[in-house]
Amino acid sequence: MDFKEISVRRQCELLGVTRSSVYYKPVEDDKDEYYKLLIFEEYKQCPFYGYRKITVALRRKGHRINRKRVYRLMREMGLKAIYPKPNLSRPAPGHEIYPYLLRGLEIDHANQVWATDITYSVPGVQVEHGSSKQEPRAYLEYINITKGDDKS
Repeated sequence: MDFKEISVRRQCELLGVTRSSVYYKPVEDDKDEYYKLLIFEEYKQCPFYGYRKITVALRRKGHRINRKRVYRLMREMGLKAIYPKPNLSRPAPGHEIYPYLLRGLEIDHANQVWATDITYSVPGVQVEHGSSKQEPRAYLEYINITKGDDKS
């Protein structure tokens, strides 16, 4: 059967679709790629910004952009604000609780107690250590605790 024999109207009727959906051509917005680039640059500077603050930042730079467009583009790019989620300090099930080994210990001389801190740097984000390189970095700090260092 040749489909040219059946009118478009009848074909739509048989398929249960409207004729306007057959003729519809989606409009491609070439500004979306440009805005995605701007959003990503802003996100790299402040990954804790959500779509509202990114919208405000872009508007301050003179771009006329709707918050709904920023929301949609961020969702398409898979970008979400980084912030502490609820119950962040709740231990995982089965996690062992370690004893505090310094309780009751009198610190009276140098090199008696040492502590470490590991800081992880996110690529492209300025951190305290001054790293803004594209590769992730970890910094290991060690602290010698002596008598009188207690800041509490």
